[in-house]
Parts: sequence; C-alpha cells; structure tokens
Amino acid sequence: MKKILIVEDDLSLREELKILLDNNGYEGRILQSFTNVANAILTMDADLVLLDIMIPEINGQQVLKQIRAKSDVPIIMVTSRNSEVDEVLSMSYGADDYMTKPYNPTLLLLHIEALFKRISKQSSMEMYRGVMVNVLKSTLEKGAQELLLSKNEMAIFHYLLQHKGCIVSRDELMDYLWDTNKFIDDNTLTVNITRLRKKLEEIGLIDVIETRRGQGYLLV
Repeated sequence: MKKILIVEDDLSLREELKILLDNNGYEGRILQSFTNVANAILTMDADLVLLDIMIPEINGQQVLKQIRAKSDVPIIMVTSRNSEVDEVLSMSYGADDYMTKPYNPTLLLLHIEALFKRISKQSSMEMYRGVMVNVLKSTLEKGAQELLLSKNEMAIFHYLLQHKGCIVSRDELMDYLWDTNKFIDDNTLTVNITRLRKKLEEIGLIDVIETRRGQGYLLV
C-alpha cells in the first residue's frame, strides 16, 4: 500500500485528506510537527508527499528545496493562493505537480494516480552519449559525476530518449506526464524543459534537445 504524507496545518482539512486517502487504497499519514519539517518528511519514508505552501514557521517551497537536495520523493504542492508565480517557483524547485485549494477530491486522486502511474512506467537504466540514465534514482551518471533530476525532468528526458530522433509534440509530452493535458499548462512544461537543458549541460550534454518551432522537441 502506497504511503502518502500530508503536510498541512489545517486540522480539519488534513483529517479529511487522510480519510479520503485511506478510503481509496492508500495509507494516509499526517505530519504532526512543523519543526525541522524537511528532515521530518525524509524520516517518514513516504511514497508521495502532499506539501502545503503555507505552513507554520517556514514556507513550503523552502521545504521543497531542502528535500530536493537530498531526495527525489514525489511531491505535489498544494496552496490556497491562486498565483502563477507560486506554481512556477514550485516547479522550478522540483515539485512533481501543483494544485490549488479548495480542490475536488476526485481530481486530487486522479493527480496522485497519474503521478504513480508515470513513475511505474519508467524503466531502470539506459545509456545515452556515454551517460548512464538511472530512471529509478532519477540521476544521470558520467564517471564520478552524478546529476540529480526531478521526477518531471527525468520523465521528460526518458520519454524523449525513448523517441530519440523523432519529434515529440508538447501535447504528447503533457499527455505522457500527466495522462491528460488538463493537469498542466504550457508554462509549467516550458519551465521543466528549461531546467532540464541547464542540468544536461552540467554533465556535458549540450544542445541535445532541439526545439522544432510549431512541432515540438527532438533529442539528437
């Protein structure tokens, strides 16, 4: 049973979320203390984290950034603020998905299911231009150098790798990442592609993702 950690300071909401998760085949867990939040999350051994941006003592996005320095656990950011800046910042820090409150319980479950499905579809290890692509660890390895990608970045790179030499449209990528493009907008995909390109350059993979205007992306 997948364990989902709820990081939410609204007592009634987090209890409702736990009931929803428990009744739909997951084990809902609640983070009780907001002291050293990032470390507390990492010790909970969760399969996925629902992380609210507005939590006591520290901004949830800073917690996300701290977690990503140590772990690639799937994280869905949730917030009551309807701000595009919050969404872009969360995705740039490595969030796997983003939702605003109040959200439809069915839609939340679809987001969770889609994220787990995307992770399970990915195979383990492949080689690309002398770089070991470790999908399970979400890393690129070249010699002693190891580069950590977010789940979204790895999913994009892995999908392009599976279709190497073929143009992949933006809609196709969004369908693969979130099963339906209702779950993501163009800005979020663009942020992930930009971050992925910068990270690939760090390991010597320069200009390997080409943009074909009006068509999509090509891994060469």
